[in-house]
Amino acid sequence: MEPDSVIEDKTIELMNTSVMEDQNEDESPKKNTLWQISNGTSSVIVSRKRPSEGNYQKEKDLCIKYFDQWSESDQVEFVEHLISRMCHYQHGHINSYLKPMLQRDFITALPEQGLDHIAENILSYLDARSLCAAELVCKEWQRVISEGMLWKKLIERMVRTDPLWKGLSERRGWDQYLFKNRPTDGPPNSFYRSLYPKIIQDIETIESNWRCGRHNLQRIQCRSENSKGVYCLQYDDEKIISGLRDNSIKIWDKTSLECLKVLTGHTGSVLCLQYDERVIVTGSSDSTVRVWDVNTGEVLNTLIHHNEAVLHLRFSNGLMVTCSKDRSIAVWDMASATDITLRRVLVGHRAAVNVVDFDDKYIVSASGDRTIKVWSTSTCEFVRTLNGHKRGIACLQYRDRLVVSGSSDNTIRLWDIECGACLRVLEGHEELVRCIRFDNKRIVSGAYDGKIKVWDLQAALDPRAPASTLCLRTLVEHSGRVFRLQFDEFQIISSSHDDTILIWDFLNVPPSAQNETRSPSRTYTYISR
Repeated sequence: MEPDSVIEDKTIELMNTSVMEDQNEDESPKKNTLWQISNGTSSVIVSRKRPSEGNYQKEKDLCIKYFDQWSESDQVEFVEHLISRMCHYQHGHINSYLKPMLQRDFITALPEQGLDHIAENILSYLDARSLCAAELVCKEWQRVISEGMLWKKLIERMVRTDPLWKGLSERRGWDQYLFKNRPTDGPPNSFYRSLYPKIIQDIETIESNWRCGRHNLQRIQCRSENSKGVYCLQYDDEKIISGLRDNSIKIWDKTSLECLKVLTGHTGSVLCLQYDERVIVTGSSDSTVRVWDVNTGEVLNTLIHHNEAVLHLRFSNGLMVTCSKDRSIAVWDMASATDITLRRVLVGHRAAVNVVDFDDKYIVSASGDRTIKVWSTSTCEFVRTLNGHKRGIACLQYRDRLVVSGSSDNTIRLWDIECGACLRVLEGHEELVRCIRFDNKRIVSGAYDGKIKVWDLQAALDPRAPASTLCLRTLVEHSGRVFRLQFDEFQIISSSHDDTILIWDFLNVPPSAQNETRSPSRTYTYISR
């Protein structure tokens, strides 16, 4: 038997000879024939001129005979040689012939091989719009999506990655159908398919309520016994903890708004607080920091360091930072509630340090001296000063590269902490901006003018956005200065000199308020005893 290389050379020679014969015959009358190549679904009609049908068939059979004897790699090499000898229009015909052969409906083909799970996994990466389109491709795609519970998986993916979806699942109750293997009597794919647009509608309604100021208002009247005012607060799904001007700390049930517990021990107003699942830490005008058991209310530790009122504090991951009217910042190692040691005192501000915030990289402080100072968290060394406010700074929040501050110059400033640049100045409050918080979408500020303003954060970070478009809504319900606020995707909770805590609910807005821009006049009020 001849070697493959010899056979291939002979075949190419035979092909070339055939072409030469065709060219020699060009001087004589030619016979036009049609050669139809079919792959079962489509065909390509190629016009070929040849002198003898019998010679062509014999030559073709001989070529195929040789071709079938070669290995796959040799066959590919031969076809490459063959194609290189063709002209452009012939390449076009071959391309039209190959294109449908190269198309594969892998979603239909995989289940036929017992690989349904791979088809499901591929489609599980689709977003909602693409998943809708995929359902319309054919019945087999629709079956894979349905049996794979891909709408359920899409909702679960959103709940894992988006706090708005997570919070909505808990508040609306459909979280009970997620993250479980589907029981035999559980909801079918159609349940999740119909649930998805309802979730989207809920999200759009919440966003509209924020922008239009539609909310349901609940009010807690703190009824302080002597001096009135709620200086600080923090909340979760079950409770609100507040620090009052009357030296007490009150814990409220977030659902019933009843006062569950009153903690006493400070001899001055409670100006700041933070809690986690174990402890509440409070700072007071009596110059002390106290640590309380969050469950029992027992005092676990009292830190005596600052010479004047403790104005603000933050703690996280074994580190606590406090600041004071005495112009200093104290950095503490917090091994446990009873094991808290002073690491370093930071000095540099020329007036009371009103607020601090920090992460693993920076400690950020703001003062009545009109400056924001940045310090290294690890070394406690000074890094830079942010200058721009025209009067003292009362509040700030720091996250990632962004610092947002509020001042007694009635403005809010956005800063890039890495370069110290002021990115935007927000104007609108008529008095000192006392408290400020932001998330990925919005900034919420409270001021001594009694107003709470909601700002579009993304627009504020865009230098092209007109200043007139930045304030989305002004909320007016407090009758006194707004001291503190906290918010999430669904609500704002604020406290004031008017001795109230207000809950502004943007999720559970009654139908009667949907066409209003203010909250309904009816509010639920609990008066503590």
